[in-house]
Amino acid sequence: MELISIFSFVSFLLLLISVFTLADSGSIGVNYGRVANNLPSVSKVVELLKSQGLNRVKVYDTDPAVLHALSGSGVKVTVDLPNEQLFAAAKSTSFANSWVQQNVAAYYPHTEIEAIAVGNEVFVDPHNTTKFLVPAMKNIHQALVKFNLHSDIKISSPIALSALQNSYPSSAGSFRPELVEAVFKPMLDFLRQTGSFLMVNAYPFFAYESNTDVISLDYALFRENPGVVDSGNGLRYFSLFDAQIDAVFAAMSALKYDDIRLVVTETGWPSKGDENENGASIQNAAAYNGNLVRRILTGGGTPLRPKADLTVYLFALFNENNKFGPTSERNYGLFYPNEEKVYDIPFTVEGLKNYRDNPSPVAGNQQRTAAPVNSGGGSVSKSTTGKTWCVANGEVGKEKLQAALDYACGEGGADCHPIQPGSTCYDPNTIEAHASYAFNSYYQMKGRQMGTCYFGGAAYVVTQPPKYGNCEFPTGY
Repeated sequence: MELISIFSFVSFLLLLISVFTLADSGSIGVNYGRVANNLPSVSKVVELLKSQGLNRVKVYDTDPAVLHALSGSGVKVTVDLPNEQLFAAAKSTSFANSWVQQNVAAYYPHTEIEAIAVGNEVFVDPHNTTKFLVPAMKNIHQALVKFNLHSDIKISSPIALSALQNSYPSSAGSFRPELVEAVFKPMLDFLRQTGSFLMVNAYPFFAYESNTDVISLDYALFRENPGVVDSGNGLRYFSLFDAQIDAVFAAMSALKYDDIRLVVTETGWPSKGDENENGASIQNAAAYNGNLVRRILTGGGTPLRPKADLTVYLFALFNENNKFGPTSERNYGLFYPNEEKVYDIPFTVEGLKNYRDNPSPVAGNQQRTAAPVNSGGGSVSKSTTGKTWCVANGEVGKEKLQAALDYACGEGGADCHPIQPGSTCYDPNTIEAHASYAFNSYYQMKGRQMGTCYFGGAAYVVTQPPKYGNCEFPTGY
């Protein structure tokens, strides 16, 4: 009996140690997007965050109502300076000072602002704001210095994986050449000097959805699988998420920035999608986000950076019914607008004790090779078999075309480099011409499947090659 008691006591101590170890590991936050007309009040949202043990939130603006509601909540906040304000922040120190004073200093420390995201996925912004990014970051930082907030609040800017030229194998990860000297080196220098981190938006769903023939669902959802050996360094990967993150680490390492930390500012999986959006389901979303939470909170980094405990922000808190794009865009939420969970997953170490991922007989045990694909920038290849194109519907008006263009070049992942100033398809410089190129890029990237040339009525399919100046529209990837 005494031996059993001692054994039980030791087991109890080991359990306590493991719990405290988990608590010191990675961190889970959530993105609070508000592109919807049916969301609960901000005070209810704050109570929801607290009730779920979510102590980090990222917002896409500096809405006073939201920041006031978060005051005294104990929830750490990352705010955003929108892409539209990059030019002003880069060109005017007085604007930067005023912005920080009104949107940060006015709320801190009662509202625990811990970081500022300067822009979001700027490199795919069709408004060509890339050249303003680093100057804007520096001016906002100087404003923080003026208000003596620079030690407590970090500055960074979320990048999409399309900023990578190569991402497979992970060890060959590299940034797009045209961004290295112009943006990445000065930005990474700035992050190093200020003790900040690189923000990255990573979505294994996009890679899986387009490549179900070569990527196994188990590999994408953190389930048991044989793994993939990186031919460059011999490391074995058991999740597409880790492979994507290590591609970014490798890209930084190639430029001699091994010391820069990384925060995943967006990742998620949709619970619903159009017929052609492979893998979008409640079961898969629950598996991805639930297993990701377990992966992050149980500690340990990636194969390339085993000691790099990650902070990860799930996308998103709610389904957002006013978002553009395919059905999936409106169904990334962890909660419905009535605050009910879309699916039941934990967000804390305590909640993990009873968490079990239950793969369906169909979803699990797939025998395909779990081979990731290059999710970097890449280039559009011309196909001799494509016979349809997607073009903009000018009758919907400039405002709707612009919103759809922003989506296509941003979250949609279309290749919009050719419509940037000085590039092959910049002329004619009209919203209809640029939107047509972006819509077609998205349409071709999705395999010309039904529903991928719609954009809320802003686009339609044609059977003859579009003609806008000397621009040649691709017909495949």
